[in-house]
Amino acid sequence: MQLTDSRDISADRETVYAALLSPEVLKQCVPGCQELTGTPEEGFQATVVQKVGPVKATFKGDVTLTNMNEPESLTLAGEGKGGAAGFAKGGADVRLEEIEGGTRLHYEVEAKVGGKLAQLGSRIIDGFAKKMADQFFENFANAVEGPKDEEAAEEGPGDQPKKGWFKRLTS
Repeated sequence: MQLTDSRDISADRETVYAALLSPEVLKQCVPGCQELTGTPEEGFQATVVQKVGPVKATFKGDVTLTNMNEPESLTLAGEGKGGAAGFAKGGADVRLEEIEGGTRLHYEVEAKVGGKLAQLGSRIIDGFAKKMADQFFENFANAVEGPKDEEAAEEGPGDQPKKGWFKRLTS
């Protein structure tokens, strides 16, 4: 399965690039992420719980960052095992382009699944993968640039970082 898209983020390239390397931002943005540890240099270890069709699984896996060309591009590659549910592996090439008012984040994702997950059929898997990618980059944009509405920024849940916290932290 392959997916290509882009998203505009209201932050400079350096801020967006730094957020892509931050375990705190990534944990907040990956749907179903329970735990994420590690560093960009050594790689990240993640635990993600997801339900794909009738199959619910806890995936434990590793994510590595390569081809790091700050602040222009990087490649993320990951592989996770979900026990009896099977496995998922894939990667994303990310390229950052300066645009007026911020950064355009381009991504090309390739993913493969095996085991019970592969038996669900490509239509279900492809739809799920697109939904996950869209949700990740929506969460990522919100973490970096914050909500569009100032009142919403003040009403962040008490135990969760307020949206846009990363941009404010690095500004």
